[in-house]
Amino acid sequence: MISRRTAFLLSLVVLAAGSVSAHAQTRFEKLTIVTASGRHEFQVEVMENEEQRARGLMFRREMAADRGMLFDFKRVQPVAFWMKNTYIPLDMIFIDERGEIVNIAENTEPLSERSVPSGKPVLGVLEVNAGISRKFGFKAGDRVEHRIFRK
Repeated sequence: MISRRTAFLLSLVVLAAGSVSAHAQTRFEKLTIVTASGRHEFQVEVMENEEQRARGLMFRREMAADRGMLFDFKRVQPVAFWMKNTYIPLDMIFIDERGEIVNIAENTEPLSERSVPSGKPVLGVLEVNAGISRKFGFKAGDRVEHRIFRK
């Protein structure tokens, strides 16, 4: 028979392992942005339902340079984002149903409740680390290749 203290410590280990394995089970998909300077590939998490889209990158403290999060709204519509509970400064790339970038909000302010609108109706929004858009020269009219966009 194990002591209460040992049982408590074991339960903490199990909870921590579950948390780590949940993050390790994150599924990434390839996304490519085609610009005048070339093809830029990212591995993205796709947020496809309301719960996933509401959570997004909240509470995360870092994201690898080649990673991102793609929000699939399932229909074309104007959208707006905010950075409440989001610690990572981001570039938000607004994309229409054909995979064309229509707007970019660069270097959004962490933890801000200021609304960041798409400017035009979009099907998806790609969030990448702040500075990536400028580094690779992303601009309106560039193409995004991913399964959610029509070719």
